[in-house]
Amino acid sequence: MKRIIIASQNKHKIQEIEAITKKFGMLLVSRDEAGVPEIEVTEDGKTFEENSYKKAYEIMKLSGEITIADDSGLSVDALCGAPGVHSARFAGEHAQDHENNEKLLFLLSAVPEEKRTAKFISVITMLYPDGSKIVARGECPGHILFEGRGSGGFGYDPLFVPEGFGKSFGELSAEEKNQISHRARALAELERQLLCRSRD
Repeated sequence: MKRIIIASQNKHKIQEIEAITKKFGMLLVSRDEAGVPEIEVTEDGKTFEENSYKKAYEIMKLSGEITIADDSGLSVDALCGAPGVHSARFAGEHAQDHENNEKLLFLLSAVPEEKRTAKFISVITMLYPDGSKIVARGECPGHILFEGRGSGGFGYDPLFVPEGFGKSFGELSAEEKNQISHRARALAELERQLLCRSRD
């Protein structure tokens, strides 16, 4: 099997991506399993694509092997796309989820329901040592609530209601969320592109 190193150390994320790559004879291994030195990649890109690529590139440079990485976050229309690539540190460099949520609700306090549209975005980059790459983007549109609902998920999940649903990501089961989430859609696009590549 062809080995791929994943930049993420999130076990759930690794399982989701592994379910796709193994269909194409690819063995997914973590940075630790591959013996890649511990490094801190500065996510200073202006887009999810830039940050996803940078993470994949830094690991690929150290390992010399195919590498996969992702970057994701929330884009709110009334805030001109913010928090965007700063989603994890919206309220500060080491902000907790509840602090990010509080800041988001404060900034949207005067925004009416019909203008609280938003979308979660996930971009997955698979980078090959020869410089070729696959970039898969997934989006999940919805809107922001006036207060959090549900205790499931993480990040902005309690504030985000996906389009066509009456529950927030925080209220949906993990199975329900994983069928419609931005990452699920990015993974579907990754699978499509891998299929096309395998036929070339």
